[in-house]
Amino acid sequence: MDYGLAHYGPTHAALQRALLRPHHNEWCHFCPPSLDGNGAAMARSGQYTPPTTSEEHDQSQHSQQPPRSRRGSLIACAQPGWETPVCCAGCHDGQVTFCRKMPNIKVFSGSSHCDLAQKVVDRLGIELGKVVLKKFSNQETCVEVGESVRGEDVYIIQSGCGEVNDNLMELLIMINACKIASASRVTAVIPCFPYARQDKKDKSRAPISAKLVANMLSVAGADHIITMDLHASQIQGFFDIPVDNLYAEPAVLKWVRENIPEWRNSIIVSPDAGGAKRVTAIADRLNVEFALIHKERKKANEVASMVLVGDVKDRVAILVDDMADTCGTIVHAADKLMEAGASKVYAILTHGIFSGPAISRINNACFEAVVVTNTIPQDQHMKECSKIQCIDVSMILAEAIRRTHNGESVSYLFSHVPM
Repeated sequence: MDYGLAHYGPTHAALQRALLRPHHNEWCHFCPPSLDGNGAAMARSGQYTPPTTSEEHDQSQHSQQPPRSRRGSLIACAQPGWETPVCCAGCHDGQVTFCRKMPNIKVFSGSSHCDLAQKVVDRLGIELGKVVLKKFSNQETCVEVGESVRGEDVYIIQSGCGEVNDNLMELLIMINACKIASASRVTAVIPCFPYARQDKKDKSRAPISAKLVANMLSVAGADHIITMDLHASQIQGFFDIPVDNLYAEPAVLKWVRENIPEWRNSIIVSPDAGGAKRVTAIADRLNVEFALIHKERKKANEVASMVLVGDVKDRVAILVDDMADTCGTIVHAADKLMEAGASKVYAILTHGIFSGPAISRINNACFEAVVVTNTIPQDQHMKECSKIQCIDVSMILAEAIRRTHNGESVSYLFSHVPM
């Protein structure tokens, strides 16, 4: 395999062997000098003499270490087959690690959230795959994959937002197109899972549409699903293929600590009983208390009243939920918290759908800020409402793709935000 080192000559064959030595699932940080100028000059001039055997490598005192970048910085690499140096955060005190480019991977984007897909591939250091998405005159969806995917590990990013039905059909056709074109594996990356609220029979003859969507994805040819903050965790059980349900919680915790000065005097509030588990997990991580708003219906046909369970007086109340659509629930919850004596009210939501009167309700509500992630496009919403702020989760999705492609565990992402 050619790693772009042939022009260094046979005297540096040991350097090429050293590059192949794995280190924490990455290439060794010590053996290669920086290949982007200074290091290449060192290798050509003989100032850097690599170990000739793996034993010498292990026994070396690192007296001839190559130049390092600062922790986490990126240096352009002129040699083919090599990524920029990155920091291996888990070992050797942040010394530079050189990573080979990700082989046999293709990432495509549907039309629902191209901006998020671009951020993901920028994070991975690769290009978006070429695909043409259009409609015939009768509004049937047409997909044309513009490059070979034979034997490739394919990831298709499509969120369940906007024109949900059209985007879902587009995703299914893209999956099938890649599968019948001999892709080795097709992973659907669905940041906001469509039809997730239809996860059970809540009344007679009601469909379980989330299960139907799971079946459709499997039949289309998906081998794996990556999603974020499913409305109901049992949706994972609707699939017969692996499902990685990522959490926005680490990014939320980071935002709270960095943007709410009084977070130590805060209380995490769930706007309904169904979110109790979610808010208790966040409250435990922040070492603060939690509260719950219970909707109580005393008589048939009577409007539900809200009962606050917990003391929020003179505290910063942080409402946390997985999604907000028309925002009626969180706005009423915010009013209830202010009536109970909360000093400020924030709302943090993973999926900000914001349909119908949602924006006007937020503008007129008592929120300090309504914080959402970019699993759904938020640029237009942020223009219409200054209270809406956005947390970027592209780094979580990108790292999940990288770890999946390399056969690594993704459980690290359940409690950490990749840098």
